[in-house]
This record gives sequence, C-alpha cells and structure tokens, in this order.
Amino acid sequence: MPVSIEVPWAVSALAAAGLVGATVGASAVWRERRRDSERMRAIAEGLGVCVEQGASAAAATGELELAAAGILDRLAEAGEQGALLREALDSLAEAVVVAGPSGEILLQNRAAVALSAQTSSGVLLSDAVRSALEVARGGDATDRELGFYGPPRLDLFLRARPLRDGEKVLGAVVVVEDVSGAHRVDTVRRDFVANVSHELRTPIGAIALLGETILAAGDPAATERLAGRVVQEAERLGRIVDDLLDLSAIEAVETPVRERHQVAEILSEAAERVCAVAEAAGTPLEFASPVPGLAVAGDRRQLVGALVNLVENAVKYSERGSRVAVSACEDDGRVVLTVSDEGIGIPRRHLERIFERFYRVDRARSRDSGGTGLGLSIVRHVARAHGGEVTVESREGEGSTFRIVLPVVAADPGEGA
Repeated sequence: MPVSIEVPWAVSALAAAGLVGATVGASAVWRERRRDSERMRAIAEGLGVCVEQGASAAAATGELELAAAGILDRLAEAGEQGALLREALDSLAEAVVVAGPSGEILLQNRAAVALSAQTSSGVLLSDAVRSALEVARGGDATDRELGFYGPPRLDLFLRARPLRDGEKVLGAVVVVEDVSGAHRVDTVRRDFVANVSHELRTPIGAIALLGETILAAGDPAATERLAGRVVQEAERLGRIVDDLLDLSAIEAVETPVRERHQVAEILSEAAERVCAVAEAAGTPLEFASPVPGLAVAGDRRQLVGALVNLVENAVKYSERGSRVAVSACEDDGRVVLTVSDEGIGIPRRHLERIFERFYRVDRARSRDSGGTGLGLSIVRHVARAHGGEVTVESREGEGSTFRIVLPVVAADPGEGA
C-alpha cells in the first residue's frame, strides 16, 4: 500500500520540476528576445525609422534592413552629388578654398591649386588665403585686393565668407578672382586716351606754331625751311591717323580674308618696302629664303604690313652697321616669322606693355625716329586675327627677337614644281 502512494507523487514532482524549468527557460528566452527587440527598436529610432512598441525582433530587423537600404541609396546619391559639386567647382575660373571649423582645408578647386602652384606669388597668396579664412571662421566677412609683380603682373580680388548653420559657424570659404585683365584694360584705356591726345597735340601744335612763324618771317629762305617742317609734321599727323584707321579696321574684322599666300612672297614684298629705310639708317638687312612651298592663309596686306612694322622697328632701334635678320620656318605645324636685331633692346619691365597702343619705351627716341606708337599694337592684332600670336625676347643692350606665329596651310603640289 505505501508503495502505490509514493510512486505517482514522485512522478508528479518530476513533472512539476520539468515544467518549472521549461517555464523559466522560456521566460529567459522571451526576455532576451524582448531585449534584442528593444535594442533594435532603439537603433531604428536613432536612424529615424519608426518601429511599433512591442514589435518582434524579426519585425525590427526588417525595418532596419529597409532603413539600411535607404541609407545606402542616400549615400550613393550624396556621393554623386558631391562629385557633381566638385566638377562644378573645378569648372569655375575663380579659385575656391573651403575650410572646416578648426581651420583644416576641406576642399580646393582646380583654379585654387593652380594659383597656389605659381612660384612668383603662390606662397604669398596662400598666406593671404589662410589669414582670410581665419577671419571668416571668426564670423566676419572680408574683402581685399592683392597685387603681385611678375612678370606677368597679377591682380587678385579675394572674398572670404563664414559658412553658417543658423548662428553656428561651420567653416569658411574664400573665393579668389583674377582681375588682372580688367585692371589691364582700364589701364590701357586711360593710357590710350592720354596718349592719343598727346600724340595728336604735338604735330598739331607744331604746325600751328610753324604757321605763325611763317606769317611773321620776312626771309624767303626761312619761310621755305619752315614750310618744309610744316610738311613733315603734317605727314607725321597723317601717319598717326592712317595707323589708327588701320588698327580700327583690323579690330572691326574678326576674321580677315583667308587667301593662301606663299611665305617667300610675303618676305619679298616686306623687303622691298623697308630696304630704303634700312639703307638710309646704315643697317644691313638679311632676309633668309624660307622652305619652298611654305604658305599661310590670310590677308596679304595685313601680313606684309605686320612684318614691315617689325623690321622698321628693328632698324630704328639699332645702331648704324648692326645687323637685322628676317627669316621664316615651319615649327610643329606653324609658320614662324622671325625678326632679330642687335639694337638697344627692351628693358624687362616694359615687355608686358610694348604691344599696347602708343606705349613707348623711350618717348624721345620714338618721336625722333618718326614712330607713331601703334606699330606693335597693329602687329599683335594682325597675328590674333589670323589665329596666331606675336612674342618677344629681348635683353637690354643686346637686341630683340620678335616672332609672328601663324597656322601653316598645306602646300599646293603644283607650286613646288
């Protein structure tokens, strides 16, 4: 009897213990899952994803996966937009530098890198940019102009602004604009007005004075001599007017007539026009024959006139007996017309401006030689109108070399025969 009672009780006790253990284990698993779900929900909310209270871990995981996919899409989009912004900044002519809140440089566009790489002004410019960024990071805007003596002369306008999010300064940006061209144009315009007034006033005043002297003179010999001076001044005035008209015509026609001309013929015509001047000055001319068939396309009168201007200048500023050499060759698909002399040369500080209208290195000598101050300006405009350029190399006291560089045109097979 006692045995039959104890056996079921033991079984019941074991079953109860197993049930309690299972319940405790299940509760622990449930709590762990709940904690995981709460952690995932907190993470999701931190990412801006709304997960319902009490949602399962699987539901929270699904929301997180969707959020992660959205974040990846936004990152990809942000990367594309960043690349587009960088490309846009690199396309600007202005230099742009962006600094963070602690002064670290976050971005420089291509123009900024190029400016800072210039050996003549890069270090000074970098110092100015850092100083402006420091001021802007303090919350103040600043504008300033910077001038660097070259050559070439460089004028920059620097603007620095703070980058804000409300009242908080996140960093600063500096924009550097190259205003050298605008300054140069203003200088040329002012000088042109002053110079043309002066150049015209001189012969006009001389003619008026000579006329008064002739009227007062009673000596026929003196009258004849003074009349000759009047003619000279009138001719000088005419040359100035002619050169101004030529320059105006060249500037007005952006694309001159594109006829094909042999370079040898251009040199030959230029030689005929300047040989008398060279003989009178005692300056021998050396015209080297170019390669047969070498040709250019353009306005023959303008091209010959440009070459004549260079040769006449070389003769005027050379000592008697010194040599002036004229040559032409082909170099990398371009025709190079070269005029070299052994004259007085050009000081380095004047090289940037000698192609400006009426600009003179030595005003007294220029007037004595009969120059109008427009010859080199005409040469530059002719070269540019024909798709080329004019360059100069000079050493004071040793001479100068001018080169007109023009596109070459293919030779006509029939002309080489």
